[in-house]
Amino acid sequence: MIEYKGYTGVFEYDEDYEFFAGHVIDTRDGINFEGRSVMELKESMRRAVDDYLEFCEEKGREPSKPYSGRVLIRIDPELHRELAAKAGSQRMSMNAYIAERLREIAP
Repeated sequence: MIEYKGYTGVFEYDEDYEFFAGHVIDTRDGINFEGRSVMELKESMRRAVDDYLEFCEEKGREPSKPYSGRVLIRIDPELHRELAAKAGSQRMSMNAYIAERLREIAP
């Protein structure tokens, strides 16, 4: 993985072409980059992200931000009730309660 300005890029190496190809994963817009060496790959990603941000600015469009922090999930209503009760018993919002539980299991 490569990170630049909060964006994360992933890449693969093609042995046949001796070439790295990657894309930014944390945006809904397609941002791709490539290179024949790791240094070229990193520079290509920096240029791609900068070009993307410049393009958005020129168009007056808000760039897709890396991970908004908003996660929408569907769960069983009984689990929803149980989570709300546990959160309430600890005087926490359900969002804060779930975020705390997720931090406990995240690497």
